[in-house]
Amino acid sequence: MIPRAALVQRTLVSCPYGTSAKAVSKKAKPLASQVLTSYLVQTNKPPWTSYFVKYSDVVNDQSLMSHFNWQVGDCNYHVLRTGCFPYIKYHCTQRPWKDLSREDKLIRAIKFFNFGIPTLMYGLSAIILINHKEIVKTPYGDVPIYFLIEENKGSLY
Repeated sequence: MIPRAALVQRTLVSCPYGTSAKAVSKKAKPLASQVLTSYLVQTNKPPWTSYFVKYSDVVNDQSLMSHFNWQVGDCNYHVLRTGCFPYIKYHCTQRPWKDLSREDKLIRAIKFFNFGIPTLMYGLSAIILINHKEIVKTPYGDVPIYFLIEENKGSLY
């Protein structure tokens, strides 16, 4: 089975009245989880990080995951993830594995009961507040990720 991110879509584009037509290739987007892993590896598995990625730049394969463990090599991360349109926000902290299912359910319930309005407002305000961008190299191409402030790589705080 071919992963969704590996598919290449070909679309036939035609002009009105059939005057000309051409095939346009659209490369598939990487999975959000691939961007997460690639960034953590690229930055030598930092103690923590916090970034935004645009929904339009990735395939959102981690929807309905709000607080979870993410293994990268020998390091485990506790990941807080939320959709805050037009971005997905990730906050990752290197910590030992722990069952986070209760916290995950609680966070999802809070998001549900407040109709996602605070996360939408966070995303819209992030459009104005973001002031740093980095490029993550993935097998499916480069993906820009965004930060409210530039991180001091490797810092504990």
